[in-house]
Amino acid sequence: MDDQPLNEKPDMTLGFLAKQDLYGMSVGDLEERIDALKAEVARCEAALKDRGDTRSEAEKLFKF
Repeated sequence: MDDQPLNEKPDMTLGFLAKQDLYGMSVGDLEERIDALKAEVARCEAALKDRGDTRSEAEKLFKF
């Protein structure tokens, strides 16, 4: 179970990441950052798909 309370706004650290200066980062650091961001995008897309599947199933259940 998540430690985050249900009604608490999620941590949107991306706002902080978007403001960071990338100029001083090494190529390796940038590649690592890109890989981490791609993994997070994939995780978000999977969550969206799961929510879409759940909604679709609920709509089928309640259709008259």
